[in-house]
Amino acid sequence: MSDKLLIVEDDPGLRGQMRWALSEHQPILAGDRPQAMAAVRREEPAVVVLDLGLPPDAAGAGEGLALIEAILAFRPATKIIVASGNEDRANAVAAIGMGAWDFFQKPVDPDALGLTVRRAFHVARLEGELARLGAGLRPSPLAGVIAASPEMLKVCRAVERVGSSNVGVLLTGESGTGKEVLAQALHGLSPRAKMPFVAINCAAIRETLLESELFGHERGAFTGAVKQTEGKIEQAQGGTLFLDEIGDMPAPLQAKLLRFLQNRSFERIGGRRSIAVDLRLISATNRDLAAMMAAGTFREDLFWRLNEVGIHIPPLRDRDGDAVLLARFYLARFARSLDRPLRGFTSEALAAIAAHPWPGNVRELENRVKRAVVMAEGKLVGEADLDLPRADGQGAVPTLRQAREQADLGAVTRALALADGNISEAAKLLGVSRPTLYDLMNSLNLKRKEQP
Repeated sequence: MSDKLLIVEDDPGLRGQMRWALSEHQPILAGDRPQAMAAVRREEPAVVVLDLGLPPDAAGAGEGLALIEAILAFRPATKIIVASGNEDRANAVAAIGMGAWDFFQKPVDPDALGLTVRRAFHVARLEGELARLGAGLRPSPLAGVIAASPEMLKVCRAVERVGSSNVGVLLTGESGTGKEVLAQALHGLSPRAKMPFVAINCAAIRETLLESELFGHERGAFTGAVKQTEGKIEQAQGGTLFLDEIGDMPAPLQAKLLRFLQNRSFERIGGRRSIAVDLRLISATNRDLAAMMAAGTFREDLFWRLNEVGIHIPPLRDRDGDAVLLARFYLARFARSLDRPLRGFTSEALAAIAAHPWPGNVRELENRVKRAVVMAEGKLVGEADLDLPRADGQGAVPTLRQAREQADLGAVTRALALADGNISEAAKLLGVSRPTLYDLMNSLNLKRKEQP
């Protein structure tokens, strides 16, 4: 990401002072709106600091507000920080409503302004990285899987490895983690991709009807059976059958499903003709099947038929960074489908998304973002629009030093774990020398593991 900073100020003395105070970046100077827009188009700065009072309307805010609108129309991701005197606070609030990122108080405090600018660059870098990760995701057949965390990328690799085979797959994970999306991805990767993908939720259908839904029935098989009806198994001929919430399947039906999996044939309810079906079975559950088998409520022999390959999907709270990535994806989708001119999230909203534990997982996130798109009044979705409970310390953006220390701590800890405490091996994994790693460990207060 560019470290270019555009300073828009019509007072030459103040412009020079701000250039000196912010020299750690790559300052570009402009004195009015035309100069500023030319610099934006030429340099595409990540952050812009501007005074709303620009010529020919130096006493008002019209030129500055018009410049904000033009910059964001050209490059919506730009972080704009506006100057605000005591008498200009209403205009600063208006600028924030238009999409400006923050404001600073006049007269200029170089330290406070420098901190605000560094925070803006920090957020811009994070957003740029998320955008690159999003753009780098594989297209079809995993197009529905939005992920960048190591935990979820591991799941994606497992799906890719087993997708082309014909083995049965059992997907486990909490409700709302995206099990059906991965089941569709498995189907899309298989030689059966052009054949039907048939899904049924075993928990959503009454026990008395589930058998008929799965196996079909003949005319007159029971009261109300006025015609011959194919079940889901028969409809999936040549393709994939997805049994969601398999842990809720009643015991008598478990036995009948096991017989089908053993023989690959079945009889409709009320029928005597054996029907052979060639399909791949993918199942999913949020239940603890091991505990159910121990309690005798789920058949162990059926479990091993279903679980030829098991893939566990981690909850969203354990997928570092994925919540923000998914939130951006859903915001773009819903803003487009609902025709809302939203440019993104405020920094407070992003912090709230990252801090929330998401007990409802991806489904909860999707619903909250959709609600926020409907409720948002400005150009950005704010923390209040998401209606998230506030956590202690939430909303605070870490300084660059804090972010680097957190990143260093995570990388060093992981490398030492993989190397079982061997400093030389950990240094190789990190791409640094042993002395550099020792220095890092000392600065992070990490003790060396004693070798046996």
